[in-house]
Amino acid sequence: QVQFVESGGGLVQPGGSLRLSCAASGFTFSAHSMTWFRRTPEKEREWVAGITSDGDTVYADSVKGRFTIFRDNQKKTLSLQMNDLKPEDTAVYHCTRTMDLYDEPRGQGTRVTVSS
Repeated sequence: QVQFVESGGGLVQPGGSLRLSCAASGFTFSAHSMTWFRRTPEKEREWVAGITSDGDTVYADSVKGRFTIFRDNQKKTLSLQMNDLKPEDTAVYHCTRTMDLYDEPRGQGTRVTVSS
């Protein structure tokens, strides 16, 4: 059963940093492209960043230059380093296989709140 456990969220001031982690299980992690997305009351689902099985990355314009996605295939972990956080980054962040982006999330997500 495909499952994700996201962690690392919290309350941070504008300009601060957080590192999110996602522990994956139930599938061959190294073979899949992975994605971070976020949810807010205004935006049901906003794609944030993706990484292929080969390590190629792509980012939404809104986070480019501030966020870095990376993966550890040995530990089956996906991470998102978030720097220079802005209030508009406030959301619940989820990880998923890219192929499942429009399915129901399979983890509880981790809440990020950017506020002074």
